[in-house]
Order: sequence, then structure tokens, then C-alpha cells
Amino acid sequence: MKLMKEFTKGFIKENPVFVMALGLCPTLAVTTSVENAIGMGFAATFVLVFSNIFISLIKNFIPAKVRIPAYIVVIASFVTIIDMVMHAFVPALHKNLGLFIPLIVVNCIILGRAEAFAGKNNVIRSIFDGLGMGIGFTIAIIVIGAIREILGAGQLLGFDVLPQTYKPVLVAILAPGAFLVMGLLMGLMNLKKK
Repeated sequence: MKLMKEFTKGFIKENPVFVMALGLCPTLAVTTSVENAIGMGFAATFVLVFSNIFISLIKNFIPAKVRIPAYIVVIASFVTIIDMVMHAFVPALHKNLGLFIPLIVVNCIILGRAEAFAGKNNVIRSIFDGLGMGIGFTIAIIVIGAIREILGAGQLLGFDVLPQTYKPVLVAILAPGAFLVMGLLMGLMNLKKK
């Protein structure tokens, strides 16, 4: 039961985007479409899970003075792997996400989970934590991306979902639209808690 709690806490209760307000740079930048959001969510989840596993395995061998730099090296290694894999197999998506893939290294969600969870727990719990937080992050950015894509282009994943007479709201796919959509969703999440 505890493993299920570790897994599901990232969905709503401790959602990295809507509750903890972490990882906002890629959240705001890449959510112009659902496709970009899925790609970034997958990349971040991969790095979260595998860095959590590795950090949980080596935590007892890392001196306290170099703990954070060691975590960053582990995270950077997995970011490099996912960056190369995406470049090789999904070059168009890799190009769309651009600099935000390498910036996963400094994503607060990943370093925060390494420090707060993987560095203090066993491998199994760390896997469930990383997977749950990654899925929670992915869900959040897909929702933001879907709203922005529908409002800003009248489409979802390239398919028209609104009538041809719909006039797209350009601000939705621009930076201010990201702030507005995310802010409204954060407000709804907090309203639900009360």
C-alpha cells in the first residue's frame, strides 16, 4: 500500500507543477502543443526514474560534501542518454524541444526528488516515486499543452477539434498564454483543496 501511495502522490497531492510549482521553465516553454508536452514528459520521467534508481543505489558511497555535485553528474548522464536517443529516433520532436532537453539537468523536480527522496530511500520506493512524479509532471504539461493548442490553433495533435469558423486566440500559444493557463489551473487545484 505504501508503494501505491508513493506512486500516486505526484498525480494530485504533490503534483510537481500545480502544487509544488517546480519545473516551470519547461512547463511554460514547451506546452505550445500536446506533442511537445508528451515528449518533454517522457524525457523528464525517464531521467527521474533512472536517476532515482542510481542515486538510491550509490547514496551510501557518496561523501556528504559532494552529494549534490554527484547527483548532478548522475542526472546529467541520463539527460545525455535521452537527448541522444531523441535526436536519433525523433529528430523533429528533438528540434522542437531544443535546449529544454539538456536543461532537464537543472530541473528542480529531478534534483529535488534526488535530494529529498532517492538519497534517503531504497530502490523500489525510489522507482515508484520517480515514476509517479514523472507521470504527474507529464499529465500537468499535457493538460496545459492541450488547452493552449485548442485555444491557440483550434486543433489537438494536428486534428481540427473546433469548427473552421473558430478564430484562434493567438495569446494562448504565446508566453503570456502559458502563464494564464497554468495560473488558472493552479487556482482550480487550490480551490478543489478547500
